[in-house]
Amino acid sequence: MAFVNALPTELPRHLLYFGRKAFIIPPAFSNVIKYHHSDAVKTRISEIAAKLGIKHDLSRVACVESVGSKSKRTLARCHALPRIMQVALGTKAHYVIEVITENFSRLPKAEQDKTLIHELMHIPKSFGGGFRHHDYVCRKNIDEMYRKLGE
Repeated sequence: MAFVNALPTELPRHLLYFGRKAFIIPPAFSNVIKYHHSDAVKTRISEIAAKLGIKHDLSRVACVESVGSKSKRTLARCHALPRIMQVALGTKAHYVIEVITENFSRLPKAEQDKTLIHELMHIPKSFGGGFRHHDYVCRKNIDEMYRKLGE
């Protein structure tokens, strides 16, 4: 891959951007989802968790933005490091909150906050690598948490 120093004003599909660095993507890989760490999402997650009293170890929660998803309805996803991988790698559980940029960025801030609350609620208090399911992570509980956020 060739390195490009200048950041152009227009973002061609065949370039992958990480900050001010751009990498040329071969045409065969131009439809692949691209991921990059997001300090902006991490900051918002941290603020939301602090205001709501969510006591997760946020040093083990990575926040990522993805570009290139074909999904029309998915706004964000929560991923976990499975127990078998934790044992194999000799590490504790880690989670990744992925924000699908094309869909998430179009939302108003209130809906973005509700989406981030939704993803945070999937992470159980035990922080063991599992997920809280949609019987707990539901509209009623998300709206209740969002009301607390506004207080």
